[in-house]
Amino acid sequence: YLHQPMGQTMEKIKLYMYSISRYGKSPFIYPLYGLGGLPEGFSRLCAINGGTYMLNKPIDGFVYGEDGKVCGVKSTDGEVARCKMVVCDPSYVNYDPKKVRKSGQVIRCICILGSPIPNTSNASSCQIIIPQRQVNRTNDIYVMLVSSAHGVALKGKYIAIISTTVETADPLKEISPALELLGPIEQQFVQVSDVYEAVTDGKEDNVFVSESFDATSHFESATEDVLKIWKNMTGEDLDLSVKAEPEDLQEM
Repeated sequence: YLHQPMGQTMEKIKLYMYSISRYGKSPFIYPLYGLGGLPEGFSRLCAINGGTYMLNKPIDGFVYGEDGKVCGVKSTDGEVARCKMVVCDPSYVNYDPKKVRKSGQVIRCICILGSPIPNTSNASSCQIIIPQRQVNRTNDIYVMLVSSAHGVALKGKYIAIISTTVETADPLKEISPALELLGPIEQQFVQVSDVYEAVTDGKEDNVFVSESFDATSHFESATEDVLKIWKNMTGEDLDLSVKAEPEDLQEM
């Protein structure tokens, strides 16, 4: 931030303060019963507005019209869902180099703990960001802790999720500073994933491809990607002045 325009830093501070004043003691919110609550909320809103979910429909490819624009999505059973636009992640275009390019890798480590993270005042949830300069890296390391308070673990168990952008040939060693913070680990699961980004804005064929999830744990970059795709689709900025329904807030 020391080498960026002041306006960018002020916008970050503004976002932080707005988030704290929005929901209480923390600038972060987490849905009860896990992140699956987010697509569930979207599916309800989709149904209310006349949308349809097609479950268990593996995609075989897209159908294009004579003008080169997408006009349908074909499933493996031969059924075609007609459309004017497609919004998808890189896997739905089979990582076609004409649509996406690999931009790096992310390591994620899910750790099951028997106690809260030390030195966090026995917090049932928290987020820790280890600045890259403190560990001689280019990218920050993210740690998110959730527990039975969110309906995602048995009582007395805690789930810590560590993530960062891979910089070396030994990704597990890269997250060792975060692992050392957790205290005793009962079990851990590690995954290294490729990260892709779109190489076009999607306007030529109306296939709008999102970026892969990066290492950040707060979804800020994913939100920015959604706003970018919306503007590419409509030519207008997304109106976020619409307030959430009270019953939706009660489930967060």
